[in-house]
Amino acid sequence: MSSMTEWALIVDDHPLYCDALELTLKSVSQFSQILTASRLGAALALIAQKPAPSLIVLDLNLPDVRGMDGLVRLKTEVKDCPVIVVSSMGENAVIGAALRAGASGFVPKHSSRSVFREALNVVSSGQVFKPSGYVEVEEPPNRPSSIEQLASLTRQQTRILEFICNGKLNKQIAFDLSITEATVKAHVTAIMRKLGVQNRTQAVLVAQEARFANLLQGGD
Repeated sequence: MSSMTEWALIVDDHPLYCDALELTLKSVSQFSQILTASRLGAALALIAQKPAPSLIVLDLNLPDVRGMDGLVRLKTEVKDCPVIVVSSMGENAVIGAALRAGASGFVPKHSSRSVFREALNVVSSGQVFKPSGYVEVEEPPNRPSSIEQLASLTRQQTRILEFICNGKLNKQIAFDLSITEATVKAHVTAIMRKLGVQNRTQAVLVAQEARFANLLQGGD
């Protein structure tokens, strides 16, 4: 995929898997250097010190980010660098959200080396790699945007969604907001109904998509 003057960056907080990814990249590419970072902050620091990498391999779940935040921030920093997301979350909704947020490919964790080789070849040709089994769902033309969906939430529901995005459970949210857990559950049900989602993970993805869309539009 690459020339010997290019370098790649792996961002993953699991040391053993990170080592395995590094070995895989070395076997299927010719990067002059492959660096690793266990946090998004460390990855951004490396990028700031060097010319832009030719490839980033990113795990979605990092200690200092949640959901699509890491992907959004990396694409904002290095727009032209392809990012391949590697994640154990292989739901269609997650894959679709990653691709819409700018990922050049999505490879489920524990994929074989041949899948990685195929992904690199596809991405290097300027195309987007989609894993086997992924079914692209077309959005209805009249479906509201993620920003419009979030705008329908009340102030309290927006606060609760922020807590959900930060990985907090209903019990923790209830304590932080000084309300009952039953009230939190009622709000969560209302949030999912307004966002048109079935679970908390999908609700977080809608919030992440709205944030990415806001960045594209020049919002804060």
